[in-house]
Amino acid sequence: MKKSHIMMFMVVVVGLAVCFPGAAGAADVERMTIEELKSMLGNPNVIIVDVRQPEDFNDSDTKIQGAVREDPGSVSTWMSKYPKDKTLIFYCA
Repeated sequence: MKKSHIMMFMVVVVGLAVCFPGAAGAADVERMTIEELKSMLGNPNVIIVDVRQPEDFNDSDTKIQGAVREDPGSVSTWMSKYPKDKTLIFYCA
């Protein structure tokens, strides 16, 4: 498996585990710091995906510029549209 595919898979697992705390192993997931995320902003190989629940997204005044919004309940319908050679970062807080 290519390194980029492994990284994307790991990011997906981490992102989904953090956003869906009932998932197995969610307590063991490392979090990305704000500084780490800031250093990746604007990188064309990184896609930031906002997977907050609709009410949380709509009620929030804070959004990461350039992030795309996706429904966390419909991962299977949108996941395949993202290139496999990109790093996906999911956030829900």
